[in-house]
Amino acid sequence: MNFIKNIFARIWAVWGLLSFIVTFLLFFIPSMCSHLYKDEKKGQSFFIQVSKIWMKVWMFLIGCRVKIYGEENMILGENYIVVFNHQSLMDIPLSAPFVPGVPNKTIGKLSFAKVPIFGWFYARGTILVDRKSEISRRKSYEDMKDVLQQGMHMCIYPEGTRNRTNEPLKSFYDGAFKLSVDSHKAVLPCIIRGTEKALPVYRTFYLLPATLSMTFLNPVHPENLSVGELKEFVFDEMKRELLR
Repeated sequence: MNFIKNIFARIWAVWGLLSFIVTFLLFFIPSMCSHLYKDEKKGQSFFIQVSKIWMKVWMFLIGCRVKIYGEENMILGENYIVVFNHQSLMDIPLSAPFVPGVPNKTIGKLSFAKVPIFGWFYARGTILVDRKSEISRRKSYEDMKDVLQQGMHMCIYPEGTRNRTNEPLKSFYDGAFKLSVDSHKAVLPCIIRGTEKALPVYRTFYLLPATLSMTFLNPVHPENLSVGELKEFVFDEMKRELLR
């Protein structure tokens, strides 16, 4: 059975890649129309709406059902620093398009923006950073604060990279929590499930249909908390949810 499953997963990965490319090309030009908006928030809202439609189509084609839980924990119109656990490359196309409420931006590697055509799309929804450059890191931090000031969510993976450990979570970096303390914006933890089954971190060119979900927990406000205390509290809340 495992042999048959592995063969199917390789074939399904081919289908996943082909359908991703074709649907991306169909939605690319509409997504770039977001640049026509003079207001950055409205332009990003349009971009996220197009991205969400694209992802709904692609997820349907690859047999991945998406479920969203905990929307009631978000205050309508409020923007947050949304932090996710990171277990698979599938987290990326799932997370940002399906965050409810106001539009959002995420933080990502500058190198991805250099990919032909796709890089333009990637750069539209992302605060780009070259982690090897101190100047780039400082600029990206100011850009993230600007995103929050404009009333948008800022989406961050505090583990930094995909979790390849046997623990529910890798240790968190300080960035998201320093941003929360400095901007006085609440952290909104979000637990992603199912992506590790669809696109396992330890497999190459492997894809399976799966149910994917995002569960939003209660916002954590930074008042009267240090960066370290805030980070520890959010880590414990997310770990507790993952172990349920």
